[in-house]
Order: sequence, then structure tokens, then C-alpha cells
Amino acid sequence: MSTPKFPSTLFPILIFFFSELSYPCFGDVGAAGQYTSPYIPTECYSDDPSEFPSNNLFAAAGGGIWDNGAACGRQYKVRCISTPVPASCVDPEATIQVKIVDYANTAVSRPEVTSGTIMLLSHEAFDVLVNTTGGAPTTTINIEFQQV
Repeated sequence: MSTPKFPSTLFPILIFFFSELSYPCFGDVGAAGQYTSPYIPTECYSDDPSEFPSNNLFAAAGGGIWDNGAACGRQYKVRCISTPVPASCVDPEATIQVKIVDYANTAVSRPEVTSGTIMLLSHEAFDVLVNTTGGAPTTTINIEFQQV
């Protein structure tokens, strides 16, 4: 009995089809909430506002990222992968770069999510990733992130 042969012309079509169904994973997965003002004082820089990036894309690190304060100043690429409100990620392939300036567990603005790997994103960073206009508000999102 012979083994049926797979048509070689079908292989490239299947590769294309399956590649369009998924997004590549570039890092770790966690949750993010919105970090609201007042942002100062911070665990990393106390009352020094000059340590905040000029584009206001910054975050507070949760316990899984904090590393006893070693996370201060680290830069992370972050992208929204899903939200409780369907289609709230502005662009599932878009990434932003944030700087860690605070510890989420002691931040003036405390997270709603307290377990797992979390980040609190500045208002500006959250708005770049998530459509916050119209519909039900999204306060927590699932993210992929990678240290740069």
C-alpha cells in the first residue's frame, strides 16, 4: 500500500494561511493597568521629574519585573494582545517602548491587578495601546513585553 502524497503546490498556501492567523510572540506575557497621576514620588527617582521620558511613555513595574529595584530605568517594548472589551487594542502588532520609573506595589496610583507579572502604564502609554473612547472602559489589558 502506498502512502498518499501531499500536493506540493498546497504547502505554500497553507503556510501563508496559518501565518496570517497568528501574531509572533516577542517576549513575556503579563497584565497592564493604567498608572494615573500623581506620578511623584517614585521608588526609583523619588521627587526627580527629570528622570521621566519626555514622551511620557513610562511604567511602574510589578513584583515579577521589579527585581528588588534593579528594574529602575530599564526599557521595555510593550504591545497589547487582548482586553476584556473586544477589539480594544488599537493595533495588536504595534509596540511602544516604556521606561520603568516606579514600583507598582508602592505607587501612589495602585494597580487593580496585583498578582502575576504586571506593569502600570502611564496614561499616555495606555492610550497609545488601547482605544479608550466609546464603549465600556478597559482598565486592564494583557500584554507582551520584552526588555530592550
